[in-house]
Amino acid sequence: MIDPMQAFLEASSLRQPNFPASSRYHGIGTAVHITPDGRSIAYVLRRVVPPAERFATLEEYQVVEGDRIDNVASRFLGDPEQYWRLADANGALRPDELTREPGRFVRITLPEGVPAPSDD
Repeated sequence: MIDPMQAFLEASSLRQPNFPASSRYHGIGTAVHITPDGRSIAYVLRRVVPPAERFATLEEYQVVEGDRIDNVASRFLGDPEQYWRLADANGALRPDELTREPGRFVRITLPEGVPAPSDD
């Protein structure tokens, strides 16, 4: 049976994204590597992490003993799977480093490129 939505997307040349809008890989393309023996291996192209200054800070959270980055993301962003946004905004390649040391401050930010609200 043909999926009408898929047929529409293909007919109108709209491409369905590979990853949902909430994914760190949304908007990143994929490619296929053909091995010498003819196998196809699909992979995600490199994701470039934006510079931390592209994120508008809303507040800073001071880490306490026992914190985990997914719990901090859940508390401030409403979704534990959005921990990668905190890592990006704080320049952390390893998200768990953000909560490793009690007393450290973690920037809670708007998504990349979204300007902070003005005080007007």
